[in-house]
Amino acid sequence: MGNAVIRLVLADAGLSLVAAVAEPGAKSRGSDAGELAGVARCGLPVTVLVAEAIAAKPKVAIDFTTPAASVLNVAALASAGIPCVVGTTGFSDAQRARLRGASSKVAVLLAPNMSAGANTLFELVQRAVELLGPGYDCEIVETHHSGKKDAPSGTALRLAEVVQASRGGRSTPVQMHSLRMGDVVGEHRVSFAGTGEWIELTHRALSRDAFARGALRAARFVAGARSGFYTMRDAMKA
Repeated sequence: MGNAVIRLVLADAGLSLVAAVAEPGAKSRGSDAGELAGVARCGLPVTVLVAEAIAAKPKVAIDFTTPAASVLNVAALASAGIPCVVGTTGFSDAQRARLRGASSKVAVLLAPNMSAGANTLFELVQRAVELLGPGYDCEIVETHHSGKKDAPSGTALRLAEVVQASRGGRSTPVQMHSLRMGDVVGEHRVSFAGTGEWIELTHRALSRDAFARGALRAARFVAGARSGFYTMRDAMKA
């Protein structure tokens, strides 16, 4: 995801890349960020120190890391007054609370999926539950590449939350199934089955650029937003 974000930033005349941070011990340390992302050399070396990124005075930071790293990164960035976009998934309730705490200082946007299509799926699922009523079973199937660590995906968990909330908090379970196969970027299928009919809503990500474009859309939003805790829906409706 970092490479996808870098590629799109470097291709956008309205944006500037001022820092690129890799995990401590990464072999990419010192490499040119542009070359690492598969495009032309940009003259910006990759660092493993968030403090160096903060020293570059970015207007906004985008974090796709791990839950533990995201919590620390956002805390440091918020203390420096830098708004944050977080696309990391797999947070515990306690970690999510720490991110929300940082939003008292700066704008923090957290989204399990940043693509416009997936966030449209959330809206469609909500509407489907409202229109279908209580007589329909719902199951969610998500498929990702074999290297994805969290299961169910953050997007699947969010879809289940949407279904439950749209049902008025009724405890009817939403079954989730996770497949980890090959190099699948991401697919989410939400199925509703009632007597004599079956409805299915599906989102397929064909490239990580879909998530990166959403992250840049979110970055533009939080760069001008007041401190607070935001979702991708806020950015898309702005």
